[in-house]
Amino acid sequence: MMHTSAPAYGLWPLVLINSAFFIFFAFSFTQPKTARDWRSLGAFSAFVLALFTEMYGFPLTIYLLMPWLTRHYPGVDWLSHDAGHLLETLLGWRIDPHFGPFHLASNALILLGFWLLASAWSVLFRAQRAGQLATEGPYARIRHPQYVAFVLVMFGFLLQWPTLATLVMFPILVFIYARLARREEQTIRAQFGAEYERYARQTPAFVPRFWSKKESHHEHVA
Repeated sequence: MMHTSAPAYGLWPLVLINSAFFIFFAFSFTQPKTARDWRSLGAFSAFVLALFTEMYGFPLTIYLLMPWLTRHYPGVDWLSHDAGHLLETLLGWRIDPHFGPFHLASNALILLGFWLLASAWSVLFRAQRAGQLATEGPYARIRHPQYVAFVLVMFGFLLQWPTLATLVMFPILVFIYARLARREEQTIRAQFGAEYERYARQTPAFVPRFWSKKESHHEHVA
């Protein structure tokens, strides 16, 4: 498998533009107000910045793995952009990685994540204004759709452009989001009491149960 395109790094304006785009997009749908909201967005922003730094700025993962890569994959131009799509390259697929299954799955997960983020925010906004819980939309299936949305987007980016930094960050950020969700539930439980307890018993926190129907609908703030 050959990659002979020109080096595609040192493009720091692209790092800034892409990072700013995705961070602003996430900000526009989360509208952080509390310290917990800012921590959630900050964790996602750090992941995005690390990703695009290696995608367009400095390919740290490629440099660290270069001795092993050049020994096992001779003839590959590891400083080309296409080679940075490591999953397709390491599998030896002779296709444009932008149309490969990993990249297509990545696009689907990223779009799904941002759609979920937008859908959850609109429901949450209405619920907050009414001072109610919300089980409409995504909240009818899971209690923390916004955190799930961030995880979907990050996993999508991992499929598209895995790096050592983001591979280390991903499980840490998933753990952080799980902790933020639990702390958020303590606040909401104190506010809504038995109403939230009923909702929590019927609605999974992160993974939806598509095979069962909810017995009733409430409104949730989370």
